Amino acid sequence: MTRSPLRRLAFGTLRRLMAPFVRSETINQSAFTLKIDPARPVFYVLQQPSASDLAVVDAECRKAGLPRPVLPMPISGREEPMAFFYLTPGPGWFGGQDKRGISPTLQRLVQSLELNSEAQAQIIPVSVFWGQSPDSESSPWKLLFADSWGVTGRLRKLFRILVLGRKTRVQFAEPIQLRELVDQKKDGERTLRMVQRILRVHFRNQKTAVIGPDLSHRRTLVKGLVHAPGVKAAIAEELAREPKLDQEKAEALALKYANEIASDYSYPVIRFLEVVLSWFWNKLYEGIQVNNIAGVQEAAHGHEVIYVPCHRSHIDYLVLSYLLFTNGLTPPHIAAGINLNMPIVGGILRRGGAFFMRRTFKGNPLYTAVFNEYLHTLFTRGFPVEYFVEGGRSRTGRMLQPKTGMLAITLRSFARDSRLPIVFIPVYIGYERVFEGRTYLGELRGATKKKESLLDLFKVFSALKQRFGKVSVNFGEPIKLAEFLDREQPDWRIPQTDPLARPAWLSQASNRLADEVARHLNDAAAVNPANLVALALLSTSRLALDEQALLRVLDLFLSLLRQVPYSPYATLPQGNAAELIEYVKSLKLVSEQQDALGRILYLDEQNAVLMTYYRNNILHIFALPALLASFFHNTARISRTQLLRFTRALYPYLQSELFMRWKLEELDGVVDQWLASFVELGLLTRDGDSYVRPELSSRQFVLLSLLSNTIVQTLQRFYMAIALLLKQGQNQLSAEELENLCTVMAQRLSILHGLNAPEFFDKSLFRHFIQSLLEQKVLAQDEAGKLGYHEGLGELVEGAAQRVLPAEVRLSIQQVTVEGPAEPAAKNA
Repeated sequence: MTRSPLRRLAFGTLRRLMAPFVRSETINQSAFTLKIDPARPVFYVLQQPSASDLAVVDAECRKAGLPRPVLPMPISGREEPMAFFYLTPGPGWFGGQDKRGISPTLQRLVQSLELNSEAQAQIIPVSVFWGQSPDSESSPWKLLFADSWGVTGRLRKLFRILVLGRKTRVQFAEPIQLRELVDQKKDGERTLRMVQRILRVHFRNQKTAVIGPDLSHRRTLVKGLVHAPGVKAAIAEELAREPKLDQEKAEALALKYANEIASDYSYPVIRFLEVVLSWFWNKLYEGIQVNNIAGVQEAAHGHEVIYVPCHRSHIDYLVLSYLLFTNGLTPPHIAAGINLNMPIVGGILRRGGAFFMRRTFKGNPLYTAVFNEYLHTLFTRGFPVEYFVEGGRSRTGRMLQPKTGMLAITLRSFARDSRLPIVFIPVYIGYERVFEGRTYLGELRGATKKKESLLDLFKVFSALKQRFGKVSVNFGEPIKLAEFLDREQPDWRIPQTDPLARPAWLSQASNRLADEVARHLNDAAAVNPANLVALALLSTSRLALDEQALLRVLDLFLSLLRQVPYSPYATLPQGNAAELIEYVKSLKLVSEQQDALGRILYLDEQNAVLMTYYRNNILHIFALPALLASFFHNTARISRTQLLRFTRALYPYLQSELFMRWKLEELDGVVDQWLASFVELGLLTRDGDSYVRPELSSRQFVLLSLLSNTIVQTLQRFYMAIALLLKQGQNQLSAEELENLCTVMAQRLSILHGLNAPEFFDKSLFRHFIQSLLEQKVLAQDEAGKLGYHEGLGELVEGAAQRVLPAEVRLSIQQVTVEGPAEPAAKNA
C-alpha cells in the first residue's frame, strides 16, 4: 500500500464497510503496557497480507494511543509511507501455499540502520484472530469459519469477517529492537533472513499458543505409533511370548490400543464446547475467579506445557480448558479414565482433547508401550497436556498422595528427547460448594462409589436449581523440568546405551517430582468463606458457636493469614467476617437458631460431614500455627528453644501428609513469624525468650484453643498409631497389620467419641504415616517385615503428646487401645 489518494480512499471505505460487522479487543498483553520507546520509530508486522487485519490493527492502535500503521513514519532522515509490512505474501482467492519473499519495507529498514549507526527502529509483531472472543455466544455452524491452521483464501476470509467479525481478538507482542540485530555485523542478506526467521518463529508460537499446534491427521498419527521403536520392541516381545500370535495380528492389536487411547482433537468442537460451557457456568456458578494466569501465558511460548491440577470434581477439566481458551491459550489434551469413554459423552470428550487410559497397565506391556509412545508424541510435538497427579478425585477435600505413573512416563520421555523444554503448571481449583458434594457425602459414610453413566447428565440439569457459589482457579508456580532434574538428579543428561530403557534414577526422581507438584498445588490454595466457616465450627466440641464468637474466630483466621501469608500464589476471600457468615448461610451449608440472647450458628448432622471436605481444603495452611497453639494446651509458659525443638520433631510428619511448603531449614524463621503474629493479636505474650499463654478464663485463650483444635485429629491419629505399635511390642506387627489395626481402632474411637470426620479412619493416611516413620528412621523393619522401634520411643511420644493433646484425648486413645480387640484385627489383616 502507498500513500496515494486512491489507496487511502479504498482503505477508508473498507474500514467503514467493516464497522457494522467487526468488534475487536486486544488480549494477552495490552497495547497500553507494551515496552515501546516513544523516541524510536515503530513499525508493525503482520504475518500475511490482509487489508481487513490491517484495519483491525489500525483501530486497536487508535484506541490504545499507539502510532498508527497506516500513517507515514520518519526514519534516518527519510519517511516510510506506511508504518507496517507483511512477513510473507498471502494466498489466492481460494487458498493456496504462499511463496516466501522479503518485504521491501523491511529491506529498506535494515539498509537504513546499516548506513546510519545512530538510527533505530522497533518492529512489533501483531496477530489477529477471528472468531475468538469469549464475550458472547455464537451458533455452532459459525465455528466452521473460526481460525485454524488451514490455509485461508480471500473468499473464506470474507465469510469469516461477516460471520465472526464481532468476535475478533488482537495480540501485540513486545517490540523487536532492529538495531540489536543489525549490530551483530552480519551482511544485509543474512540479517534479513535472521529477522524473517525470528518473526516466523514468533508467529508460529503465537498461533500455537492460541489455537493449538498444527495437528497431523489423527489416523496418520495413530498408524505412526505402531511403527515407533518402543511399540515395535513390545510387539517383538509379544510374539516371543505368544507363539500363536503373528505379526499382522500383533500390529492390529497395537492399532486397536492406539485408537482406544488417542484423542480426536477438533477445533470446531472446542469452540462449540466454549459456547455450551459459557451458558453452563452462568447457570451453575456465580463467577470464576482466575489468578496468576500471566505466568502461564509467558510459559506457553517455547515450552511443552503440562497442566497438573488438583482433582476435586469432574468440573475441573471442563473449567480449566474453558479458561485457557478464553484467555488466548490452547486447551490441553487431557488424560481421562476409560470409564468416561461412554456413548455420546466419550466422543465429545475425545474431540474436546481427552485421551483415554486404563486404570492399570499391569500385565499388558504392549498397551503400556503404545500409551507411552502416544504421550511421547504429544510432548515432542508441543501439544499441551493435562493430567491429575492425584489419580482420582479427592473425596475428603485434602490433597491425595500423588500417583507417579504419568510423571514417570513424562520423565522417561524427556530423558529420551529433551529438545523441547517441559514446564509443569500447577492449577488449584477451589469450590465454595463442590458439585458432587452429596455423592461424596454418601461415599464418606461408606456407600460404594457409583460408576459414571449417561444418567448423570440429567443430574447436572437438576443441580442447576441449587446455588454453588463461585469457583477460584489459581495457577501456581511453574516447575521447569530441566531445572528440577539438574537440581535433584544431576546425571540425568548422561545418554543411556538404550534410549528406550528405563533410567535407573526414574523411580526416585518421580517420587520427588510428585511431592514438589503437590506442594506447589497447595501453595496456590484459594481460601474461601466455606473453608473458614468450616474450620471454625469443626474446631468446637458441639459444632456450634454463637454469632459473636464465630465473628471473632473468623476475624482471627483472616488476621493470621494477612499477617503471615502462606505463599505468594494463595488467595484470600474478600469481605469481613460478618459478610463471610451471611454468604455461607446463603449456600445452605450452616444452620442457625435464634433465642433471646442472639443467633447460634451450627452444623447439622449432614453438613457436619460435608464441611470436613471444605475444612480439609485449607488444613495445610493452618497446620503450623495450629501446632504452635497446641503446645500451650497443658503448658502456660514455653521457651522459644523448646517450641522450635518440638516443632522440628513433629513438622516432618505434618509436611509429609499435608504437603506443606517449608523445608526443615526454613522452619525456624517461619515459626518466629507466626509467634510474632500471635503476640500482636494477643494470643500470647512474650517474656524474654519465653512465650506465655493468656489466662484460662480469657477470650484470647478460647481463640488459641479453637485454633489448636484444627490440627488435633491429625495429632490424635499419629499418637494412636504409635500407641498401638507400643502395645503390640517389638517386631510383632508388619506395616500392613499396623495399618489395618489403626483403621479399626480409629473407627471405634470415632463411634465412642463422636468424631464426625471420615478421613480420621482413612487407611491411606495411616499407611503414609507409617511410611514416614520408616523414612525418618523412627521405625525399622526386620527380615520378616516386622516393625521395630527405639526403646525410648514410648517415653518420647508420651512426652510430646502431653504437650500437644488435651488430657481427655490422650486418655480416650489409651482406653481404646487397651480395650480394643487387637488380635482379631491383626488376623483380619
